[in-house]
Amino acid sequence: MGNLIEYPLIVLALFFLLLWLSARIGLYFHETQLNLDEDALKDLDLIVTSTLTLLGLIIGFSFSMAISRYDQRKTYEEAEANAIGTEYLRADLLPSADRANARALLRNYLDERILFYETRNEHALQQIDATTAQLQTELWSAVETPAGAQPTPLLALAVSGMNDVLNSQGYTQAEWWNRIPLGAWFLMIAVAICSNFLIGYASHGTGATVFRLLVLPFVLCIAFYAIADIDSPRRGIIRVHPQNLISLAQSLQGH
Repeated sequence: MGNLIEYPLIVLALFFLLLWLSARIGLYFHETQLNLDEDALKDLDLIVTSTLTLLGLIIGFSFSMAISRYDQRKTYEEAEANAIGTEYLRADLLPSADRANARALLRNYLDERILFYETRNEHALQQIDATTAQLQTELWSAVETPAGAQPTPLLALAVSGMNDVLNSQGYTQAEWWNRIPLGAWFLMIAVAICSNFLIGYASHGTGATVFRLLVLPFVLCIAFYAIADIDSPRRGIIRVHPQNLISLAQSLQGH
């Protein structure tokens, strides 16, 4: 289920089929039953209304979770750019022999962070993660060695800035792993199936009803698709574009 949510278009197609079948099964059970009396129909309408209301609340709650995680990923992308840009300036505090090396490493690290946001290939992502980890080790060594040899308040600022650079990547990665829980997806799907079954059960076998049985599954699947797309950092259409990192890389060209 977790891997399925990574592909919003599959979510759209599969859930539409599932919800439409639920509505058709409900209609089938209705047609095999005797006509319901007026009191039973009122009770059924109340159940349908309550179930749809609950479904709307769950979808709204899930959509809100997806939006908040998307906004947080954007915030951490901006924080990464600020941390790298600040440390690039603080490299002036390093001894001249270490300054050029630290800045070259920061430019390479910046390129890897841009690739992290833009790539969709899993194999390429593994290579990016490995290169990033290696660069982080070299970046820390680039400030730790001179600071250890000659500890001064100015060098402490460079060390602190590099610490922010490394921490910002960890915060970003943690947020990319922070997805809507599978339990919320299962609950949302279960209530959607029940809702469509009840809609079918409360309907009659007319042409208008057949059309109506298609509308609710389609609308629900659009909502599910939007949630899955926003919650998928790498494969969705709505993704975080590393505009701050790219802007920083362009400003550092030639420095």
